[in-house]
Amino acid sequence: MEAQAARHYHPLVITAAIAVTLFSLVGIAAVFGWIPTSVGGAATAQAPAQSEPAKLAEQKPAVKPKPVARSDRHPAMIPPPPPVQVAAICKECAVIEEVREVEKAGQTSGGGAVGGAVVGGVIGHQIGGGRGKDVATVLGALGGGLAGNQIEKNAKTTKEYQIFVRYEDGTKGMFTQPTPPSWRIGDKVKVINGVIQARG
Repeated sequence: MEAQAARHYHPLVITAAIAVTLFSLVGIAAVFGWIPTSVGGAATAQAPAQSEPAKLAEQKPAVKPKPVARSDRHPAMIPPPPPVQVAAICKECAVIEEVREVEKAGQTSGGGAVGGAVVGGVIGHQIGGGRGKDVATVLGALGGGLAGNQIEKNAKTTKEYQIFVRYEDGTKGMFTQPTPPSWRIGDKVKVINGVIQARG
């Protein structure tokens, strides 16, 4: 036979178990009515009911309103203000809100890439010897092609100008033109058929 080792529980575990058991027993006793309820709650609940008649007796009698003396005079009639004329909204009228300069990347034709590849290949061929010369030629051609393409893009870059307007009805619009505009922020303009004109 094997001897069983005695189990020892920590004192806090035992204390917690006793506390939970006592709390549960008190709760069950309260639910079944085995524990009397306190009388303090019942007395306070009845107190307002008894004090209601006393409050009603203490109320002052209502004061009757005095009659208002009426005058035979008619008050002066104030004419209503004239209707305000609302100006019609001009659908073409606008205000310049912003003028923005934008660089537009140029289109490449491939000539820059070809020229760069040739120059890069020639320079790469001058470097090294044997297999290194071949590798340098290929790398020079690739690098030259990329550089030539970028140089062509930069050479063909153009500027355009975006003009943002806000119409009188609250809508907004944007117009683009290739030349610097003469408009400044806050200028009042008219937009007729997509063309910005001075408002006269």
